[in-house]
Amino acid sequence: MAKLKALLLTEGYHGMISQVEGLAKALKAEFQHKIVRLNLMWNYIPPKLTPISKIILKDNNYINNDDTFDLVISCGRKSVVPSIILKKKNDKIFTIHIQDPKVSFKNFDLIVAPEHDNLKGENVITSKGAIHYITKAEIEKAKPYLVEKTKNGKLVSLILGGPNKYYSFSNEELTQIFGEIKSNFISQGYKAIVIPSMRTPKRIIDLAIKEFIPNGFVINDVDKQAYLASFALANSIVVTCDSTSMISEAAISGKPIFVAHMKPKRNNYRFQRFFQLFREMGIIRNLGEKVEKWTYNHFNEAERIASLVHSKLNN
Repeated sequence: MAKLKALLLTEGYHGMISQVEGLAKALKAEFQHKIVRLNLMWNYIPPKLTPISKIILKDNNYINNDDTFDLVISCGRKSVVPSIILKKKNDKIFTIHIQDPKVSFKNFDLIVAPEHDNLKGENVITSKGAIHYITKAEIEKAKPYLVEKTKNGKLVSLILGGPNKYYSFSNEELTQIFGEIKSNFISQGYKAIVIPSMRTPKRIIDLAIKEFIPNGFVINDVDKQAYLASFALANSIVVTCDSTSMISEAAISGKPIFVAHMKPKRNNYRFQRFFQLFREMGIIRNLGEKVEKWTYNHFNEAERIASLVHSKLNN
């Protein structure tokens, strides 16, 4: 059977890329990834008020070219309209949108949304947390990448996000988080591995260097191999509360995960539902709770969702 061909559409953010690529890989599809860019004014208009037209797109070559795709997998507000355009151009394309598209679900063959988003519909499939592209095999393969820097002793990995519309990441909040890691882990003989993300500003990296040297080391920039290796090497993992994607990715490790909470700037009820779900599943606890080893059932939502997609395609 020939491999499926997929076009992936996102806004270029790590969490979105991880989700569309995770599903494409689980489907064993050949894929191309296109970052959607809109003409200026359309960046501020919600999808439900945006015309289904190529005029909104800064680059529409992927709409006009003659490539044929079996699937379009999209994620993010900006990718909604181009996915609908491609479906109208060729109704044989199977379109999947990840997260709430904020338009009629009938515009897509499938919607994949995390359970904590509470979306309902005949063509909605829910996932526990965010689907992603990380596998156990990738984590183990990356392990040697940091092994020279982490010889001897216990390790705690700190995965840092960055400011968004829900969390400010003030220096005061970060100093408190770093202090809790020192009192809960460093004081017990742990070394820290600090891993920044694409949203981590330099001031936070600089503050982490100041706080953790010589009791660990800090990766200075975005480094996927270091990110994966930190999961493989750590005894425990701490993830800041701003990203359900990063917490979902950390869960593939099977290691104890502590969430470093900060005060939200606005109602974060979706985050709260996610934290409650993952706590009930035995995956996370709050930073500051007792440091101990625990286990939870390994799960790979990308593979589970992919099997449901294959069933839909076969029908």
